[in-house]
Amino acid sequence: MQTVKMEDQITAKLEAAFSPRILNVVDDSESHRGHAGFQEGGESHFNVEIASEAFAGQSRIARHRAVHNALGSEIISKIHALALKISE
Repeated sequence: MQTVKMEDQITAKLEAAFSPRILNVVDDSESHRGHAGFQEGGESHFNVEIASEAFAGQSRIARHRAVHNALGSEIISKIHALALKISE
């Protein structure tokens, strides 16, 4: 059985929830080697840039909550850090 990469899971969830015009998901784990939360093999630290009309009129906090809700507790609980750059 093949395991789906966390990067691909994050991308799929965000595409389904927000139909973004911009979506970049980068596994930045290797640059955190030796720091808290680092896991051998990566998939612990992610940078996400997303732009979608779905975020229009929302505060920064509301946008972050929407992304966390879209990813769900199963994904959020498996990663150590999620850096978000969100725009409409």
